[in-house]
Amino acid sequence: MTRILVGTCGWTDPALLRSGWYPPGHRDPEGRLRHYTTRFPVVEVDSPYYALPSPRTTTGWADRTPAGFRFDVKAFSLLTGHPTRPAALPADLRGHPRDEGLLTEVWTRYAEALAPLRDTGRLGTLLFQYPPSLAPGPGAEAFIRAARERARGWPFAVEFRDPAWWRTERTAAFLTDLDATAVAVDTVQGLPTSLPPVTPVTTPRLSMIRFHGRSPYWGTGTKEERFRHTYTAAELEKWLPRIAHLADRTEETHVLFNNCCADAAASAAQTMSALLPHQRSTRSAAEAG
Repeated sequence: MTRILVGTCGWTDPALLRSGWYPPGHRDPEGRLRHYTTRFPVVEVDSPYYALPSPRTTTGWADRTPAGFRFDVKAFSLLTGHPTRPAALPADLRGHPRDEGLLTEVWTRYAEALAPLRDTGRLGTLLFQYPPSLAPGPGAEAFIRAARERARGWPFAVEFRDPAWWRTERTAAFLTDLDATAVAVDTVQGLPTSLPPVTPVTTPRLSMIRFHGRSPYWGTGTKEERFRHTYTAAELEKWLPRIAHLADRTEETHVLFNNCCADAAASAAQTMSALLPHQRSTRSAAEAG
């Protein structure tokens, strides 16, 4: 049976910590993650986008989570073509030319750091979120294909931020050829930067949806402005047929909430879990056990 896993994009956001979502006694790093796993079976980790993690850190994540829990891990910014400050690189790589050699070395260290999650079966996927500046075309495809080649044998998901990628059927075929999960998104509609809620299935292993909120500042405001939104049950219910479509065609479906401010993402994830019959039965069985 397909597993539909619902969670949030992070468990350490300062706004979430201040919201009171974590109960007393569970506000230290270990306690937060252990508490999170009692509520959700999947989480996205965005800290590796900003700096390479260490194997010691990811080993701790694996040790604090139950079997079957999934981590979806964002790729380091340099690997996806985002601007990357020299200080974000390991000290011995800061003077290295920004070339293929650097990308290969960064990937090697990134992969070594995530090996504990992969080896324990807790890695859901690597998430390669490409910037709005990466427009579709031969050069962009070559850049993504090179990243996929480096990550051969790893689960690989792609999210585009330029809506032009989804104005052509070529994109789904391209990702299918790469054996890469096409990430579906929910954002506000009607803006030049709005992303369409398309849900193509490009690999039988995994499908993924990221709910970014419906802020009118999407693509233009501060980070807090872009992702501030409180989802209603009615908004989430409209996604149920699309989620069912994905779940019928893939082994796992990950539904992740990235709408920030206080506990908005956690609340939305809890609402979505209640709306999904499979999630309700899975959660009840877990609680009974």
